[in-house]
Amino acid sequence: MIYSIAGHPLKCSAENSRIVASLYDSYVKIHGVSYQDKFLEEAKRNLKKFPIVLILDPIMSGVDESNRRFDTADYAVCVAMLSVSALIGVFYAVTGSKQSTTKEFLFGGKNMKIIPVAMSVLATFISAITLLGVPAESYQFGIQYWLINISYCIMIPVTAQIYVPLFFKLQVSSVNEYLEKRYNKFVRTFCFVISTVSQLLYTAFVIYAPSLVLSQVTGLHLWVCILSIGLVCTFYTTIGGIKAVVWTDVFQTIIIFGALITVIIKGSQDAGGLEEVWAKAQSSQRTEIIDINPDPTVRHTFWSLTIGGFFTWLSIYAVNQAMIQRSLTIPTLPKAKTVIWLNLPGNIVTVTMTVLVGLIIYANYSTCDPIKTKQVSSPNQIFPLFVMDNLGFLPGLPGLFVSGIFSGALSTLSSSLNSLSANTLEDLVRSYIAPNMTELWATRTAKLLALIYGVIAIVLVAIVQNMAGTVLQAALSISGALGGPILGIYTLGMFFPWPSAFAAMTGLISGLGVCIWICIGSILYKRPLETAPLSVESCQELYFNVTQSFQNITSTAPVILDSDNVLPIYRLSYLWYSGIGCVVVIIVGLLVSLIIGNDKHKIEKNLMTPFFFNLWKCDTKEIVVERDVKLSSLPLVEVASIRRKSSSDIFNKKQNGEQFSSVSLQGVYRQNSENT
Repeated sequence: MIYSIAGHPLKCSAENSRIVASLYDSYVKIHGVSYQDKFLEEAKRNLKKFPIVLILDPIMSGVDESNRRFDTADYAVCVAMLSVSALIGVFYAVTGSKQSTTKEFLFGGKNMKIIPVAMSVLATFISAITLLGVPAESYQFGIQYWLINISYCIMIPVTAQIYVPLFFKLQVSSVNEYLEKRYNKFVRTFCFVISTVSQLLYTAFVIYAPSLVLSQVTGLHLWVCILSIGLVCTFYTTIGGIKAVVWTDVFQTIIIFGALITVIIKGSQDAGGLEEVWAKAQSSQRTEIIDINPDPTVRHTFWSLTIGGFFTWLSIYAVNQAMIQRSLTIPTLPKAKTVIWLNLPGNIVTVTMTVLVGLIIYANYSTCDPIKTKQVSSPNQIFPLFVMDNLGFLPGLPGLFVSGIFSGALSTLSSSLNSLSANTLEDLVRSYIAPNMTELWATRTAKLLALIYGVIAIVLVAIVQNMAGTVLQAALSISGALGGPILGIYTLGMFFPWPSAFAAMTGLISGLGVCIWICIGSILYKRPLETAPLSVESCQELYFNVTQSFQNITSTAPVILDSDNVLPIYRLSYLWYSGIGCVVVIIVGLLVSLIIGNDKHKIEKNLMTPFFFNLWKCDTKEIVVERDVKLSSLPLVEVASIRRKSSSDIFNKKQNGEQFSSVSLQGVYRQNSENT
C-alpha cells in the first residue's frame, strides 16, 4: 500500500508511515520546508533496506536544534584567531634578522625568554588531541586518567635534570646528532627515519581532530577544515621560524585556557553547580580513581597511568626534537631547566580542567547519552556537541571554543613542522647531500622543508581519519610504539658505557619489532571497551520507542573474538607500549654487549650523564685541562672550535679579557696540552 507525506507518495506500512510522518513533521519544523525533499529522499532510500526509517536527528535528544548554529560572529572569532597567528609569522619574517640564518630560524638566536618558551612547550603538548580526547575519556570512563599527573611529577624532573643538561652541553642542532657521536652515522640516520615517521603520524592526528570539530559544528566539508588549519600553520611556520612558533603558541595558550574556563563556568551552571556534577559522577561510578589491579591488560590502572604514562611522556619530552629545540633557544642551562619545570603545574592544570569538562558534559547528558542516540559518530565529538548545545545561542562563544581547539592544533603542528625541518636539514641534507652548504642556502632549505612537511602531514590525514577509537588513545599508541624504542637507544647510550653501535641497533630493531607487533595485534584483535554507565532514559518518547522496537533490525554488532583465542600480549594497555619498547632496547643492547664485548673506557664523558659515568668508573678519551691557558696559545682551528661551544659551560672569563681558568677543552686541545 502507498501512503503519502505532505503530498509525496511513500511506499511503506501504515505503522511505518505514521512514524515517518511524525519524524517528517519534526524535521521540517526545525530545518524548514526547504529540507523536506532531502528528508523524503533519505526516508525512501532507507525503506529499501529496512522495514523502518530511523532518522537519528539531534532533535530526538530534546535539545533545541536552533541553538546548534555557527553564525557570523563565530566565524569572525575563528578568522581573527587564524589571522593573528598568520600576522605573527609575517612580523618575524620582515623584522630583525628576517630569519636569514639557521640559528635565527630554528633557535631564535638562542636568547629567548623563559615564560614564552615555557608556554610554547605547554601549548605544543596540549594539542587538540588533549582538548578533545581527555573530555571524551572522562565522559565515558571517569576520572582515572587524572592519575597521569603522577607520571608528570616523575617525568618532568627526570627530563630537566638528566636529559636536557646533556643535550644543552652538546649544543646539538638535531637530537640525532648525539647518536652519531655516541654510536655512528647509520644509527643516527635510522633513528631519524623512525622519529620522522612517528612525528608525521602524530601531526596528522593533530590536524584531523580539530578539523572534525569544525566540520561538525559548521557544516563545512571535512577537507575544507583540514586544508584551512594545515595551510595557515604551514604558512606562518615557514616564513616566521621558531620565534613565530613560540609567540603564536603564547597567544594560542591564552585562547585555549579562555575557552576551557568559559565551558567549565557555563556547563557547571547548567548542570546545577559543581556539587551536582560530582554527585552525578559518583552515582555513575565515574569517580573511582584508584585501581591497583596489576593486570597489564586492564586499560587504565594506577600502574599503567603512572609507570606506563611515565615512559610514554618521557619519550615525548626527553628525546623529542621539538622539546630539546625549545630548550636550546634559552641562553643558559638553569633557565632551560626552569622552562621544563614550569610545564609541571601547566600540565597538571590542563589535565584537571579537561577531566572536569568531561564530568560536566556527563552531568548535562546523564539521562540522554548522545553516543547511544547516534548524535555523534565518535566519542571525540562529544565536547563540540556539548558546546553547541549550551553555548550555541551566545554569539561568538562557539567560535571561541573552536578557536581553542584550533589553537591546540596549530601550536602542536607548528612545532612539529619546525622540528622536522631542523632534523631533516641536519640529519639528511647536511650529512649526505650538501655537507658544505652555505648558511643562506641552509636557511632557505629549512623553510622549504617546513613547507613540504606541512603538505605531507595534510595528506596523511586521509589515513588516520579511518582509525577507530578515541584520538587520545590512537595518538598515544603511535607515540608509544615508535617513541619508546627511540627513548631506549638514547637512554642506553647515556646510562651505560658498554653498548656499541651494533649492540644499540640490535636492541632498537628488537624494541621496534616487539612494539609494532603488539600494536598491530591490538588493532586486528580489538576488544570492546567497557564504559561507565550511559543512559537514554529521558530522551524523547518517539525516539526511544523507535530504537527500542527496531534496534535489532537496524544495527549490527561487531564480531568479538573470545579473549581465550587472543594472545594476552595483544590485550596489553596502550600505555605500556613505550615502556616495553624502551626496556627491550636496553636489555637486548646490554646482552649483545655482554656477548660481543666492548671497552667501557673508550666512552667520552660528555656523552653520558655524570652520575652513571662516575658510577661505572669510566675514563674519558679526552684530556681535561685543569690549569690556566691563554687563548693566544691555541692553534687557530682550535680557537674556532672553542667559539662554537657555550662560553658559560666551557670557561669562566677573567677580568683581563685574556686569561681563562679551569678549562675543559674536551678533545679540542688534545696534543698541545702535552707540550705546555
